[in-house]
Amino acid sequence: MTYNIRTTSATSATSASIATLIASVALVVLATVALASPLQAQASTSPVMAVAPTPLALSAVPTPPPAVAPALRPYIGEYAGNYATAADTQIVAEVNGTLVAFSGHGNRAVVPDRDFTRVNGSLQLLVAAGQPLVRFAVGTEEGVTFRVKPLRPIAELRRTALAAKPPAETGKRAPELVELVVRDSTIHLDIRYATDNNFMGAAMYSQGRAFLQRPAAEAVVRANRTLKAFGFGLLIHDAYRPWYVTKMFWDATTGADHEFVANPATGSKHNRGAAVDLTLYTLADGKPVRMPGGYDEFAHRSYPSYPGGTSLERWRRDLLRAVMESEGFSVNPSEWWHFDLTGWAEWPIGNLPFEQVGRRP
Repeated sequence: MTYNIRTTSATSATSASIATLIASVALVVLATVALASPLQAQASTSPVMAVAPTPLALSAVPTPPPAVAPALRPYIGEYAGNYATAADTQIVAEVNGTLVAFSGHGNRAVVPDRDFTRVNGSLQLLVAAGQPLVRFAVGTEEGVTFRVKPLRPIAELRRTALAAKPPAETGKRAPELVELVVRDSTIHLDIRYATDNNFMGAAMYSQGRAFLQRPAAEAVVRANRTLKAFGFGLLIHDAYRPWYVTKMFWDATTGADHEFVANPATGSKHNRGAAVDLTLYTLADGKPVRMPGGYDEFAHRSYPSYPGGTSLERWRRDLLRAVMESEGFSVNPSEWWHFDLTGWAEWPIGNLPFEQVGRRP
């Protein structure tokens, strides 16, 4: 797995070490044209495209790298000028203990004392020609949930969605939704849509439960068992989602944000009980791990090909993906946390609320 960008770091030794680690992480395309991003302030500056990732074999996942040095953490992020193009934006990531600036022009090793400055408290990245690039916010800070302002009140969205009907389908398998934690109690739940800790800022579900079609549930259980050897377990954010909730998401968001929500006219894979949103938690303390971007973050950090963050964060993301793909899932090109089971179209769009889904072993 390689980045399709040049290595132009300062010394051959540094270049070799960076290239070695880059070869172990997921494919990234660094575009030289603007990306259609839901965050309009970033749309003209993002160098990252959402592309269908090449499947990542579990055997290709390297040993975990060390945690980033605390002194390097503040420099990790994205930098752009006021009138920067996509190619001018630079993503500073930690790679094998070194800071690396990625851009549409290539990449280079950077060091705090030489390549950065602060002006009025703002961190800036120095470039060979032109004005320094200013560090700007992408998505949300760690631990902060991304939010949108719904186009209409939640109560109105709910009434409209409940009154609507899913698209009619024929020739589908009989649904057989089972509850994940009944199959494996070591799978943890953080069902964001049962709380107000989600991008809508309001509870969408009346219960914090996770259901999947039986084959999908069995595959998730196997993935959870595999991850235990790495010291992790699975933390579920969402699984089966009634269709009316998908319609609420669509009606609440603008066209620019529709990259990250499903069209109710066709239904979502979540509606079919064949998609799951998840991350890792550490077995030692039960806490969720840090990834390069947050869950349900409407930004390009959500892409499974995003090159930013730290080596350890990308390793965790790639490990999760490799384990899930080994069990017949594929990752969503726009969301590192979203996995669809192969054959998802065999099941019908569901609209049952959780209260009407039976608990089946």
